[in-house]
Amino acid sequence: MGLFNRERIAGKTLEQLAGMRVAGLLVGQTLALLADTVRPGMTTLELDTLAETHIRDHGGVPNFQLVPGYRHTLCTSVNDEIVHGIPGDRVLQEGDLLSIDCGAQVGQWNGDAAFSCIVGGREAGRPEDLALIDDTEASLWAGIAALRVGSPLYAVGAAVEDSLAEAGERAGREYGIVEDYVGHGIGTSMHMDPQVPNYRVSGKGPTVPEGLTIAIEPMVTLGAQDNHVLADEWTVSTDDGSRAAHWEHSVAVTSAGITVLTALDGGEARLRALCAPFAAL
Repeated sequence: MGLFNRERIAGKTLEQLAGMRVAGLLVGQTLALLADTVRPGMTTLELDTLAETHIRDHGGVPNFQLVPGYRHTLCTSVNDEIVHGIPGDRVLQEGDLLSIDCGAQVGQWNGDAAFSCIVGGREAGRPEDLALIDDTEASLWAGIAALRVGSPLYAVGAAVEDSLAEAGERAGREYGIVEDYVGHGIGTSMHMDPQVPNYRVSGKGPTVPEGLTIAIEPMVTLGAQDNHVLADEWTVSTDDGSRAAHWEHSVAVTSAGITVLTALDGGEARLRALCAPFAAL
């Protein structure tokens, strides 16, 4: 992973951010539909078909299909799979830890988000898996809340790492933060500069400009962060077989505050709970 130097990052106008919100909201609505639908006995391909239909019926294009060599709408990663799991005939079992990553393009603008859940509901989950899911989500919001115009971008990763370290200390475990895959800029393409580490790195990095849009996406394991790509050349799994969780939101930041483009409420509830500035678009 080659992190960037302190080059200048371009921001977006309010009109452009409004377009980003349309794409982000479609992604958020699609993920909400999947969260309400997933159940034991479904295949990951059934979820993928549902997501594609919903996105296309609402004027969007599944932007994962625009990635060369990838033909699905979702990435569905199960248990020890960290990210980039390919939907197929795998039947989901009660108690599986499932991470769903989804993206959509509406017009020229893109959204990208992910969540983790227990198949069969929280009552079917192991305590350590529930903690992993909740602590990974909390670390995502800690990273989002660290964003400010004029502040160092690397503050995001530091906040994510600190959140996970504190959560692990409370639980008597040490989480693995996957360093091989990071967040990214988003806009007219799903993946753009800058890269956004999910962990503390040396230096301050570039300064956050007015109108920055990025996707923040911590990937966290119950064991070591070491991983490998499976024979399908996409799916990334933990080396030690430990389970993993993945949460992601696309986010915009202006001098008025933060908008979580892929959250149904724009992130208002979680940001206010963290005493972070929220701005509606």
